[in-house]
Amino acid sequence: MALFSAENNIEFGLPGFVANMLLTFFVISVLTFYRYNIGKAESVNFVEMLWRVFVFGLIATLVTLAIEFFFTIFGEHKFVQNALIVNFFYHIILGLIIGFLISTFVVWKRLILYQKSKSLIAAWHVFEYALMATLVYDLFSHDYRDTSFLVVYSILALMGLLLSFNLKWIAYLNFKQKWRSILFILLVVIYIWYFFKTLMSYSEQAGLVRDLLDSVYVLSVITFIVIYALISFLVILFNLPTTSVFERKIKEAVNFQRLSQSIPAGESEERVYEILLDSSVSAVFSDAAWLEIHDEEEAVQLTLTYNLEKGDIHEIDKALKSSRVKKILNADFEKKSDHPKLSANLKNVAFRSVLHFPVMVKNRKIGSLALLKQVDDGFNSEMVDIIDTFVNQASISIENFRLLNEAIVTERYKEELEIANRVQSKLLPDTLESNDAYAIHAFTVAADEVGGDYYDYYRLDDHRTALIIGDVSGKGTSAAFNMAQMKGIFQSLVQLDLDPKDFLIHANNALSRCLETTSFITVSYFVIDSQRKKIDFARAGHCPSLFYNAEIKTADYFKNKGLGLGILRNSNFHKYVQVNEFGYQADDVLVMYTDGVTEACNANKEQFGTDRLLSALTKYADQPPEAIQQGIIDELYGFCGKRSLDDDYTLVILKFY
Repeated sequence: MALFSAENNIEFGLPGFVANMLLTFFVISVLTFYRYNIGKAESVNFVEMLWRVFVFGLIATLVTLAIEFFFTIFGEHKFVQNALIVNFFYHIILGLIIGFLISTFVVWKRLILYQKSKSLIAAWHVFEYALMATLVYDLFSHDYRDTSFLVVYSILALMGLLLSFNLKWIAYLNFKQKWRSILFILLVVIYIWYFFKTLMSYSEQAGLVRDLLDSVYVLSVITFIVIYALISFLVILFNLPTTSVFERKIKEAVNFQRLSQSIPAGESEERVYEILLDSSVSAVFSDAAWLEIHDEEEAVQLTLTYNLEKGDIHEIDKALKSSRVKKILNADFEKKSDHPKLSANLKNVAFRSVLHFPVMVKNRKIGSLALLKQVDDGFNSEMVDIIDTFVNQASISIENFRLLNEAIVTERYKEELEIANRVQSKLLPDTLESNDAYAIHAFTVAADEVGGDYYDYYRLDDHRTALIIGDVSGKGTSAAFNMAQMKGIFQSLVQLDLDPKDFLIHANNALSRCLETTSFITVSYFVIDSQRKKIDFARAGHCPSLFYNAEIKTADYFKNKGLGLGILRNSNFHKYVQVNEFGYQADDVLVMYTDGVTEACNANKEQFGTDRLLSALTKYADQPPEAIQQGIIDELYGFCGKRSLDDDYTLVILKFY
């Protein structure tokens, strides 16, 4: 508009710096757009960011070339020589170049501030604010030859040079990414050269409303972009030879992590061996390899190979035994001569060198790993250390895997035992019936999660009650199953209202058919008649019951004979059954127990015994059944000095009124 007014002698009416102000506003708008579009992006893919710069530069270059082609075709035409047309196309190029420069500047900022520090951020802010200040300076037209222009430009170029040595992002590129980055950076420099050449050609023409080369901001950004691109190009180029080593170390670390984390839920032990073989081959660039596992203790038989037939293993093993061992890798060879780590050169086979490592778990050899190369002396000390680390970590992972499986099995076993404990607790009565004639209280504890002690009762009629206490030989799960069988037999026979002798005979016949030959059950069976105040009872090998006579304040054991159920499995069992009868009075106490009580030992292996049980009953006999039971248990724990005993123990206290 200003140019049109000048050419046609029309008063424009606006100050001359309006064009500069609009250019500054355009720069700020583009900068704001790219700061949010690129600067705030989530991606930290450096090659992707360089790709975006390359694409924008390519578009700007193609458009600029098209404009140049247009001027070349119609260069002689007056229409093309018109100053308005020249400035129109120049402003298109100007906009594209500014867009490219600012987008590249923002990408360079992200690269420089990768892994930023407080001092780096402060230095960048000073540089960025100084650049923004030049936009104010550019509001007024200056020639690039002015002293102030050169001073400002030199300061900004020096600041940009100092910031350009922040290249930490390059270390995180792999070999392929570095080559692509070199290509993109080289193209950026070519774009800058072409754009600068284009601006120079336009600058030589008369009649430009605004020459972009007179902008300190634009020249400073161009200089900064070129400096950072050249330094990045050189650093990446010189880093290329070390990239493969760095990637190898990264891969080793990843493989080590895979071995360390190869035992999540759902993984198998075989997966650990596969990772070990794969990681070892990859780490030392092995031409072939095998991993043999022969663990008889855990019943694991496995052979894994890489680039090798299983039939060749025997031949190579044979060649290894006949070859001269180059080095014994065990520092403590004398201590572990049975399972050395070997490195050797082979003869008469396709492979010339071998690295042979035993796989150890808990100081026990479970297999071996062999790595092969087709050249002599194919394994250096660094490779040996790597494989040693991998094998050791794999051994730890295998051991952890097995321990984890054992823990899972143990936990499952505990859970099943807890279920069995809950089921077994349902087999015992929650409460024992008390009435006006007597009160009963029972207490039982299993040495394991489940036990073989049993007690129960059954109301025969209004004044008669059957009461039983039993102890299965052994303890644990098998005792618990046999106890469950005893309950079934009791519940079946007691309803027939048999006398104690017939009850025991029928019970022995039933158990003889279902108990193992090594198992038996001891019981005491009572029939309490509250009307007659009499008790009929018989004992089948069980502990003698203890009776306290309140009238004379003394206690004694019923020592009638009897043989455990299931010991004698024929018709002669009835000869060993003795039925007794005794009367009771008010405040008398009957104590039934299992041998876990009397056979409980203290630290000196001394048993609690029947005498201490009798003394404890006499001491607490004048109290209610619950208090009598608690008193006896306190005496027992006090004697043994511990709260857990070695056997199941049960107390049934019956006090008469």
